[in-house]
Amino acid sequence: MKLDEIKEIAKRHDIKVSKMKKVDLVTAIQQAENNEVCFETGKADSCGQDSCLWREDCA
Repeated sequence: MKLDEIKEIAKRHDIKVSKMKKVDLVTAIQQAENNEVCFETGKADSCGQDSCLWREDCA
């Protein structure tokens, strides 16, 4: 997902996106949505969240 798309999602959650990096934005969105904060933590193969919005970008 492109950074601009992520920023739009973050804004919908009232997250200030100013100079945040992609991983920080996704993490903040996961927290705002009360989801497990797991983006880029190395759990992509074992998280079981195959339909996660961030799946393609997760490592």
